[in-house]
Amino acid sequence: MGQRIVTGVVAGAAFIGLLVAGGWYYTGLLLLLALIGYWEYARLNGQKWTRLDVLIGFAAVLLIALPKMPFGWEMPSFTTITWVLMFVLLCGTVFSKNRIQLEHVSVLFLGAVYVGAGFHYMALTRDLEHGIFWSALTFACIWASDAGAYFVGKAIGKTKLWPAISPNKTIEGALGGLVIAIGVGLIFAYSQPEWVGVGQAALIGLTAAVAGQLGDLVQSAYKRFRNVKDSGQLLPGHGGVLDRTDSWLIVFPLVHMLGLLTM
Repeated sequence: MGQRIVTGVVAGAAFIGLLVAGGWYYTGLLLLLALIGYWEYARLNGQKWTRLDVLIGFAAVLLIALPKMPFGWEMPSFTTITWVLMFVLLCGTVFSKNRIQLEHVSVLFLGAVYVGAGFHYMALTRDLEHGIFWSALTFACIWASDAGAYFVGKAIGKTKLWPAISPNKTIEGALGGLVIAIGVGLIFAYSQPEWVGVGQAALIGLTAAVAGQLGDLVQSAYKRFRNVKDSGQLLPGHGGVLDRTDSWLIVFPLVHMLGLLTM
């Protein structure tokens, strides 16, 4: 537990510091995390990073995760990037004479979109007007939901939420995390009412709790299927990048698609 706390404090402080710094400091961190996350994903699926199709996946993750191109270059659209990635990976099955199989490229394509899009929207959030505020609000609601679900579940949790996937999660904990996430959202609304309304903040908290817990369950289901406890060992006591960001990867794209981070 001590190692877990120390790792959490140090990593959290570094993350928040770069979030506040913004610009390419924060974007660079997110790109690095995206690459490590994709490496964990490929490794869990038995895909060696030295294979050409996996390297193509890494390049796609970088392009998808970028909020903008450096040096003023024009940013290709998400549709363009994902279509080209799909086409190139499918061509790999032809040129390798099916040594690279359709199942392999399907998994790599899914991982590139899953990881790349999640980190793209985190970077995009920071680039918004008042980006520190919107990023802090979204992260705070996610973390409040996680903490609330854990502590409420420990205190009064009795009814299992989804025991076949995550045996320790309870319905009481999930509801507790939901209430606390909405409460945190309302605190942000009352602190900056000119930037975010009460209803909007409550919806961000609701989305962070529901989608975040689903993102956690998705990762739990996936790891159970692959018969592993953690996606990696980058953070002692916390597992890998995907273990720590499973909620983030789902929540940030969704709050943007729902238009919740703009007035």
